[in-house]
Amino acid sequence: MADAEVTRRLAAILAADVVGYSKLMGADEAGTLAALRDIWQEEFDPCIARHNGRIAKKMGDGALAEFASVVDAVSCAVAFQRLGCAQDNDGPAPMEFRVGVNLGDIWIEDGDIFGDGVNIAARLEGLAPAGGVLISDSVHGQVVGKVDVEFSDRGERRLKNIDRPVHCWQWDGKVDHAANLEKTIADASLEQKIHFCTSSDGAEIAYATSGTGPPLVRAPHWMSHLEFDWQSPIWRHVLASLSQENTLVRFDQRANGLSDWDVEEVSFEAFVSDLEAVVDAANLERFPLFGISQGCAISIAYAVRHPHRVSRLVLYGGFARGNEQRGSAAADQAVAMRTLIKTGWGRDNPAFRQMFTSSFLPGGTTEQWDWFNELQRVSVSPENAVRLRTANDNVDITDLLQQVTVPTLVMHCKGDGIVPFSEGRRMAAMIPGARFVPLEGENHLILEDEPAWPIFLAELRSFLAAPD
Repeated sequence: MADAEVTRRLAAILAADVVGYSKLMGADEAGTLAALRDIWQEEFDPCIARHNGRIAKKMGDGALAEFASVVDAVSCAVAFQRLGCAQDNDGPAPMEFRVGVNLGDIWIEDGDIFGDGVNIAARLEGLAPAGGVLISDSVHGQVVGKVDVEFSDRGERRLKNIDRPVHCWQWDGKVDHAANLEKTIADASLEQKIHFCTSSDGAEIAYATSGTGPPLVRAPHWMSHLEFDWQSPIWRHVLASLSQENTLVRFDQRANGLSDWDVEEVSFEAFVSDLEAVVDAANLERFPLFGISQGCAISIAYAVRHPHRVSRLVLYGGFARGNEQRGSAAADQAVAMRTLIKTGWGRDNPAFRQMFTSSFLPGGTTEQWDWFNELQRVSVSPENAVRLRTANDNVDITDLLQQVTVPTLVMHCKGDGIVPFSEGRRMAAMIPGARFVPLEGENHLILEDEPAWPIFLAELRSFLAAPD
């Protein structure tokens, strides 16, 4: 038999695969296979054909296609992901895809495609956000101004088995929904309502409710302001998303935001008492509790004291022990930080802002940094900032971790520069039965354009929707 003909040409390669395929198969193998078959036949294959592409092969949950036109390839990727936003398949969970597109040389044999051009496309697909598209720089240069979406610069990335870094550009799939997000925030059903209640020692605590549905309580953390956060590019995607399926209840910590700044006690015990006062004032009997950063320790303490009222715990970017409880090096850093806060907080000090803001949001935009800088000024005074940091630095609830009896989800970004990843992992390891989800990223707060954001939101929603 004669050898098959092998040809070589330049092409745009599209690689796609299903996010969390193994988990979907484990939950419902037959339903997942049927749903994927329908998506291939009714959405993916026709979309490739409409954009003048050719399907080279399918591999279980993935597919490769080639295009003579880079614009056609990217337009197809975006169109397919837009179809996915509206799909309503019969699988065990909504099926999301990642898509990567590269321009490079390929080898064709018996209709199949090979080569570095294909390998890079496959690696890009693996790094793409769920519902989004990641493209190489060679592709981006050909499509600027020719497709109806904008790609954000993700810089150079090292790809597995590729000997050179590849400059990447990302469309996260949410760009089309930016207007909807603004509408969501402005929608009357999601308008926040601010209330006040009194804590056990007489401190006035401001809390807000937004959205409709079962309650979700966010524990307090420092540097919050109910009104300012509602419009902030750092928080608005979080608040809007959490308010879409739940009645979100959140509050400003004492000495912070709209709550009482002139308080005698700023302590961990007072923080937990404030949480008790808010959930009582909101007439909540049983609810999931969501903690961010220092709010994780507060959430754990509340759940141990009131296990009958907490249905689930979601802990992100948190710790069980503060800086002064992690050894001499961390303690020295904590003292140094409080000294800097005392002299530079909320003032027009570029050096302080650069140090403090960039440590929280190293991947932030200029707009996000400006909002974070202003948040320092409006949310807390320098004196109260020191008091709050002192209380947080001295927290240690390690002995409570084994006493948690409610289902718990712990998530933490690997490159978090404020709370070490190891602290989140330690906390999860010591809570019986806790599930730990590591996230890619360096920001302490997950921003909307990060690949980790849709993963975080999907994990949170799936966990909250699980039966008790």
